Amino acid sequence: MPASLVASSLVENAPAKVNLTLRVLGRRADGYHEIESLVAFADCGDRLSFAPGGELALAVGGPRAAQAGEAADNLVLKAARALRARIPGVALGAFQLDKNLPVAAGLGGGSADAAAALRLIARANAVARDDPRLTEAARATGADVPVCLDPRPRLMRGIGEQLSEPLVLPPLAALLVNPSAALATKRVFAGWTPAATPAVPFDLAALAKAATGDQLLQCLKTQPNDLEASAIALVPAIADVLAALRALNGCRLARMSGSGATCFGLFASAAAAQSAAQTLTNKYPHWWVRACALGSG
Repeated sequence: MPASLVASSLVENAPAKVNLTLRVLGRRADGYHEIESLVAFADCGDRLSFAPGGELALAVGGPRAAQAGEAADNLVLKAARALRARIPGVALGAFQLDKNLPVAAGLGGGSADAAAALRLIARANAVARDDPRLTEAARATGADVPVCLDPRPRLMRGIGEQLSEPLVLPPLAALLVNPSAALATKRVFAGWTPAATPAVPFDLAALAKAATGDQLLQCLKTQPNDLEASAIALVPAIADVLAALRALNGCRLARMSGSGATCFGLFASAAAAQSAAQTLTNKYPHWWVRACALGSG
């Protein structure tokens, strides 16, 4: 065990990843899809603690623990093993995951958990955050794990492994809504059909000039989520969520996040988002509803 190993438990937040845009640029020969997506991170998510030393283990609790599946299949353990394969002798230990985010929801919850695990192991073993082996382990764990490793707004390309430098976005007040439905990414991409007009690449120059929420909103409106139609065909309740969001007082933009059933609405203020959350919770008590701020995570 390294002498630098931290003895006490460590904690990391695993913030929800929100795909503000998602363009599908085409299907590759290997079956994967090329995408372009602007992502931001919410101030809500899961929470992962780590007690360094001893055998690798994971316990899952929290309100969404029952949805998380078998602990042995969790991406937290996959990420830990991937890092150990790249840094021989790295000390592992016991993880405790507080699962708050819905699963298979388009919020990158499992990927965020895995990225938090990599950060925790790095902290415990005095591994630098910019050590390339962390990124290698993230890529080996899952396509969305690299962007979650340093949860700041970025533009993702390729299958998610090509990341822009961190972006500075104006703060956004948002409402996340999931109709209590899980949706497998593979099924959604399988149902995607190319648009008649090819997607126009994201204008990063215009995005860089977006100093206000209004300016950012105009940028977002030019870039939709190309997977919405496929997802709605599989889970029609997504259309109900989008309609409910768009009917809310003050909702400026409503869209699906990623390839899951979670949708987001953008509002002018945190107070407006909180008020909208209460309205939806009262009307649809079986939906998962969270007001949040989107930013660095």
